[in-house]
Amino acid sequence: MTILQQMLRVFVLILFAGGALAQDGPADGPRAATGGAQTLEDILARQARQPVDDGFRREATGDPDAAAPVTAPLGTRGGASDSDLWRALRYDSADVTTRNNGPAATVLIQDGGMWWLRFREGPLLGYGAWFLIGTLGVLALFFLLRGRIRIDGEKTGRTVTRFKAIERFAHWLLAGSFLLLGLTGLISLFGRKYLIPTFGHEAFSTFAIGAKWVHNNVSWAFMVALVMIFLFWVIHNLPDRTDVKWLLKGGGIFGGGHPPAKKFNAGQKLIFWSVILLGGSISLTGLALLFPFELHLFAPTFQKLNDLGVPGWLQEGRSWPAALTPQEEMQYAQLWHAIVSLVLLAIIFGHIYIGTLGMEGAYDAMGSGEVEEQWAREHHSLWLDEVKAREAGTDRAGTKGAKA
Repeated sequence: MTILQQMLRVFVLILFAGGALAQDGPADGPRAATGGAQTLEDILARQARQPVDDGFRREATGDPDAAAPVTAPLGTRGGASDSDLWRALRYDSADVTTRNNGPAATVLIQDGGMWWLRFREGPLLGYGAWFLIGTLGVLALFFLLRGRIRIDGEKTGRTVTRFKAIERFAHWLLAGSFLLLGLTGLISLFGRKYLIPTFGHEAFSTFAIGAKWVHNNVSWAFMVALVMIFLFWVIHNLPDRTDVKWLLKGGGIFGGGHPPAKKFNAGQKLIFWSVILLGGSISLTGLALLFPFELHLFAPTFQKLNDLGVPGWLQEGRSWPAALTPQEEMQYAQLWHAIVSLVLLAIIFGHIYIGTLGMEGAYDAMGSGEVEEQWAREHHSLWLDEVKAREAGTDRAGTKGAKA
């Protein structure tokens, strides 16, 4: 400890000792030496961002009846000192009235805004950027090592209908809206740190307003498309035994040859459920952000997790906050919305890679809806057998009808 630090420590101790002597009566407990006020250990713990029990401060509000009259020398206004007033405002115990009757109007100070801002400007931006860049790097490396997955056998020149027009419409509506949402979301998330220094505040403001308008309105198309693809494909994406074999062979990367698969293989099923579950979570928090203070998602969730003892499973020393201010609900919603969106965006990067550069013939499934029969035989042999069986049954039924 340096001399300056020692002098600072002594100064703080003297300061709080003086405050203790000014108290009307002694305080009990660990803060007896400070007359009930916070100690140096409290201050150092708060500076180190360690949890501090502020219960003694929440209850230490002034008594208006015991205050000196405002006409007396050094009398207080309103019967409470400034510290009492600010403490009540900080811990949301002040009697605040406003003309705005919104749920967050009477919360004037809330500490949650600081940790949210630090996390948003620090780990969220830093780790989020490297996560997306790393995903693109892994895909590029895989392409250099593996190359494009070609159709192994001889092409037949015959095609099989893989997706109907309505299915392709739902897919492209979902894909297009998600890419727009991802782009405009990244502008909102990274713009202040990276775009303002490049384009300036005024240019970025116009750009950001347009991005926000697109983001808010395109979100409805994303949610509609999400429901559509769930209804169209959920029956084909239920797990079965063929998925285990597909995963053990890594989709054909390990062991050679393409493992048999139905209409959707295990990899596609993982992408489907990632889109449904993560996209649904993004939509839910998006609705909370579109309609501020109307949806309370996190306080009830934290309470249920506390009741189940989840914090104890994770070796947490305390329960998760189940009493949140309206602003804190919005802060949690924004962070969850951003984190889950980044994860889903990385997954979609992989999906786009496979559907374009990564695999020959894959784009045709969503482009024209028709795929080369040999491609279907190699990648979805069980599904192709089902299609051929239906076609043969239809042909037999037509032949019998003609003979009759």
